Amino acid sequence: MRLTTKGRYAVQAMADIAAEKGDAPVALPDIAQRQGISAGYLEQLFAKLRRAGLVMSVRGVAGGYRLARASGAICVSEIVDAVDEEIQTTACGGSPIGCQGSGERCLTHDLWDELGRQIDLFLSAVTLEDIIEKRVTGMAAVNAPQEFSFKPGAMK
Repeated sequence: MRLTTKGRYAVQAMADIAAEKGDAPVALPDIAQRQGISAGYLEQLFAKLRRAGLVMSVRGVAGGYRLARASGAICVSEIVDAVDEEIQTTACGGSPIGCQGSGERCLTHDLWDELGRQIDLFLSAVTLEDIIEKRVTGMAAVNAPQEFSFKPGAMK
C-alpha cells in the first residue's frame, strides 16, 4: 500500500485552510511556505480540488482559496479521491488477471483487499475538523476487536 504525495499534500493543504478558521481566502504561496510544499504542485492539486467542489477560488489581490463546505463536512477520503489518488493494497490492483498473473489470486489477497476497505472506511470517517481539533489520535479502528490479549505460546 502506498499513499503518494498527491493525497498527503492535498490533505495537508486543506487542513491548513481549515486551521485558519476564517472566511478570508488563503493564498497558495502562504500554504506552500507553512507546509513546505511547492506552490506549483499545490496549484495542480487545487485545480482538482476546485473541480471536485471542495474549495472555492477567490480572485484579486486578497485572493486565494477557502473551503467550499464546513471543515466538519469534508472527509479525508473525498480529498484523496479528488486528486485521483488510489490506495491499492493488493498486488493485482483489481486486475482480472489476478495477483499471480495466472488468473489466480494469492493466498493473502482477501487480507489486503479487506485492509483497503478498512482504510477507506477510516478515511471516510475522518473530517478536516477532526484533524485540526486533533481528534484523530485514538480513533477506534473500524470493526476493531473488543479486546486483544497476547498469550505467550499461543502461536505454537
